[in-house]
Amino acid sequence: MRKELENVIREMEKVIAGKREAIEKILLALLADGHILLDDVPGVGKTTLAVALSRAVGLSFRRVQFTPDVLPSDLTGFSMYQKTSEAFVYQPGVLNGTNLLLGDEINRASSKTQSALLEAMEEQQVTVDGKTYRMEDPFLVIATENSVGTAGTQFLPYAQMDRFLIRLSLGYPDYEAQMTMLRDRQGVNPLDEVRCVMTKEKLTGMQREVRAVSANDVILDYITRLTMASREHEAVEVGISPRGALFIDRMAKAKAFLEERDYVTGSDVQAVFRDVCAHRVLLKEPGDSVDRVLDELLKKTENPDRRGLFAGMKKQ
Repeated sequence: MRKELENVIREMEKVIAGKREAIEKILLALLADGHILLDDVPGVGKTTLAVALSRAVGLSFRRVQFTPDVLPSDLTGFSMYQKTSEAFVYQPGVLNGTNLLLGDEINRASSKTQSALLEAMEEQQVTVDGKTYRMEDPFLVIATENSVGTAGTQFLPYAQMDRFLIRLSLGYPDYEAQMTMLRDRQGVNPLDEVRCVMTKEKLTGMQREVRAVSANDVILDYITRLTMASREHEAVEVGISPRGALFIDRMAKAKAFLEERDYVTGSDVQAVFRDVCAHRVLLKEPGDSVDRVLDELLKKTENPDRRGLFAGMKKQ
């Protein structure tokens, strides 16, 4: 792994112990220039993780605590008439001028407010009164939602779920991780110890390198066969969208980049497939398991690695 990324992981582990795998997946999404949905019970460190990431990578950071009274204009900004200039002047919203937006408990916002994020997440811009305003580069949304205490919450529209590159759950820490957390917080806040170890300019350079990673037709065929199989599966109501296929490609490239390769293998696709696709697949029977269906797709769809196509290739 590249030294800069290892340094970021070490800084984030100062506040989130025992969650290296989850941290690596978040870095993959960051390298792939995609948005992250953290879906978990309260108190496991979702917000702390986002703050630590912004500090370690040197990203400007804003947080929105979503409640039913948050308005779309709070996010996108609005135009206000000024008497002195006799003109409408744009007042920026929370989306403007930030690299990392943390949307806490996004499922507590109204559907209209949730939908205000769609243009920003997809096109990195907002449109107000016919004028377009660009987001900062890079621009990342980390949204959290709690799976308990759902009174007063709104289901995220499928169109918005589909715009998140990955959905993750941190889960509870094990014994050693929780003991470490308790020791580290005896009179101090570990967030104060997180250092900036990467610049956002370095990050955008890495994102360009990720886009340049090679995914040949064998890999694209594998991704296509997986996604098409999801649409034809007897238990599936809505399969993986074309956007989902593009996101698998992007995350697999980030995985290869993290392992210091300039080409994607079938194993890279398999490694990211569940995290990219679990929130995109809707099943016919509510009690059925998405994980079961995705595992079945991976087992039944031939992995090109089995043909030895990448055996002779080496790290860049």
